[in-house]
Amino acid sequence: MNILVWHVHGSWATSFVHGRHRYLVPVTPDRGPYGLGRARTYPWPDGAVEVTPAELRGAEVDVVILQRPEEFDLASEWLGRRVGRDVPAVYVEHNTPKGDVPNSRHPMADRDDLLLVHVTGFNQLFWDNGGTRSTVVEHGIVAPNVEWTGELDRLAVVINEPVRRWRVTGTDLLPRFAALAPLDVFGMGVAGLADRLGLPADRVASHDDVPQDRMHAELARRRAYLHLCRWTSLGLSLIEAMAIGMPVVALATTEAVVAVPPEAGALSTRVDDLLAATRRLLDDPSAARRAGTASRRAARDRYGLDRFLADWDRLLEEEVCASR
Repeated sequence: MNILVWHVHGSWATSFVHGRHRYLVPVTPDRGPYGLGRARTYPWPDGAVEVTPAELRGAEVDVVILQRPEEFDLASEWLGRRVGRDVPAVYVEHNTPKGDVPNSRHPMADRDDLLLVHVTGFNQLFWDNGGTRSTVVEHGIVAPNVEWTGELDRLAVVINEPVRRWRVTGTDLLPRFAALAPLDVFGMGVAGLADRLGLPADRVASHDDVPQDRMHAELARRRAYLHLCRWTSLGLSLIEAMAIGMPVVALATTEAVVAVPPEAGALSTRVDDLLAATRRLLDDPSAARRAGTASRRAARDRYGLDRFLADWDRLLEEEVCASR
């Protein structure tokens, strides 16, 4: 099957292109947001092929995977075909709704020319999908090739743009945990975070845009992983940390309540409870190891790559067959 898919979310796309199909990934000279091409910091298999807009005009495409509203018209223009009519279309929604929750209307609501796929059950529940057919394909990950050691009495966090997103990502909660142990914050746009939090650099260390394999190796050395997001979809960095075997201290919000079992560390909406759990993990490495074992098992059982790809194969075959 030839699948047109834009490179939008690096970790999700990395898992998706590990399937048995041919993935046509748009590339433009500027490698901008609609022509990023193959990943440069993630290892992608040879089945993911870069194609220019001009090459797409005559390309054989069995299905289009959309991830942003504007891609619908863009794909129709580049292919010279009506997406959703001449070529089957699937829209993947990666995010929680914004605005008037729980009345947020999805931009693809009330359409009969595509299937809307959410990455979590929480997202499907909270978006108003209207009459559009919708389903859920939960995340799957390429398991990191490292294992947790927890040798450093430090806490790890992965957040993109923690200053701009602030309360959404729980950035405002970080100082309370930094009082227990130094924090290592990985992600894009994390430089200068300590200054913005009013903390010394020895309490919050920023690691900006570190390559994924190196980040995983560094995460594995930290005692526990903090997931303090109030209102985001289920971050793949959380699942990857769990698959490494990291104990997790997480806010019980959105899909985290499904992904993180209590025995994997701590899950609560009470920050004081999470702080107490963090102290236990820092003081008792054996307890941290037990929690990490449960964390790793939960992530690999629920979010394995084979299950993810099998779910997508079934869905795509049904959509393509139904259009013929």
